[in-house]
Amino acid sequence: MLEGMTTSHHRADHRAAGLAALAALIADTTRAACLLALLDGRAWTAGELARHAGVAPSTLSEHLGKLVAGGLLAEERQGRHRYVRLAGAQVAQLLEDLVAQLPPGTPPRPRGLREAAAGSAMARGRTCYDHLAGRLGIAVTDALAALGLLRRDSGFALTDAGLAWFAETGIPLERAGRRPLARACLDWTERRPHLAGTAGAALCRYVLDAGWCVRIGSERAVKVTPSGERALAEVLGIPVEVLR
Repeated sequence: MLEGMTTSHHRADHRAAGLAALAALIADTTRAACLLALLDGRAWTAGELARHAGVAPSTLSEHLGKLVAGGLLAEERQGRHRYVRLAGAQVAQLLEDLVAQLPPGTPPRPRGLREAAAGSAMARGRTCYDHLAGRLGIAVTDALAALGLLRRDSGFALTDAGLAWFAETGIPLERAGRRPLARACLDWTERRPHLAGTAGAALCRYVLDAGWCVRIGSERAVKVTPSGERALAEVLGIPVEVLR
């Protein structure tokens, strides 16, 4: 009995140590800034991240080494350039879930019109790693549910009609790996869940490729184009004023 308890205690201690190490990786302002920047789903150079975080390249390089070693970032080199990106969708989900737990509070006052405009654009519509977020993400999620394409009663799940809609619209759903087809992701600005998972990623990729949305600025903000307003109104019944 004592031997069994000792083994169980050892496993618990092992998990606790791993959790503490993971928390320590994120519990640094510079590393946290890099991780949040990489939520746009793209690869950044070390120099770009250094400028974004406001630190020297040598300092940033040390932080990136820790994040890569800890499994949060993946690294690739092209010539003289070193690129890093989030290690995968699970890392992005972890970051978004943590950000969503922050108390609402009062956001810091923008330091100028440019920063205020950027914040407003991010709240209106953005990518959350590889799916739509902000008011745009919520509007799309609500529309899918209203049309009976998405269930939200016990977690998120596409209905049979939803699967048919994706197929008829020409949005392929790649069901590879362990990633769920549909997942609720708590939106940190709207404080409501939007669609993530394979379906959320496929839909985001489709609207960007079709030109319904375009990226704006240097962060994750996206804007619905005039053709996108017409298309989303036609295929999902989203009022144009909701998209602006």
